[in-house]
Amino acid sequence: MKTYIGIDNGATGTIGIITLISSYFIKTPSKKEQDYTKKKNNISRFDVKLFLDFISSFDLSNCMVVFEKPFTGKFAKTNMLAARFFEAQLITIEHLNLPWQVIPSSDWQKSLLPVGIKGSPEQKKASLDIGCRLFPNLSPAIKEHGDADGILIAEWARRNNL
Repeated sequence: MKTYIGIDNGATGTIGIITLISSYFIKTPSKKEQDYTKKKNNISRFDVKLFLDFISSFDLSNCMVVFEKPFTGKFAKTNMLAARFFEAQLITIEHLNLPWQVIPSSDWQKSLLPVGIKGSPEQKKASLDIGCRLFPNLSPAIKEHGDADGILIAEWARRNNL
């Protein structure tokens, strides 16, 4: 059995892991620090050390990592943050020499969310409901975060036998 890791990208994203024995769900590890520009501003960065600490207990010898493609819309600042997180996550996965794939959100959503769901609020609510139903052991963490995207991406990968 493979270990499936689903990554809902960005500073507010989540990471889901499905193994033969159990499933796991965490908010994407991040850290806040002073912006690298001269402006007084904090930025969020992917916390590689926390991520590596988290996944170090898993058997990664037969693993597939699936990233949700970063949003590339009209909000430049949000896009840049998501792209930075994605790049840091990708470098970390490549450093671990793990196979990976990038998918658009529509791939896993079409398969796991009800037909007719439109817009972010409906998608988040459906993700939360479906995630809690499929992974009742993760319900507290899913409810605290507000959606189950990371674990649903991992479940999509498992169902598609990637």
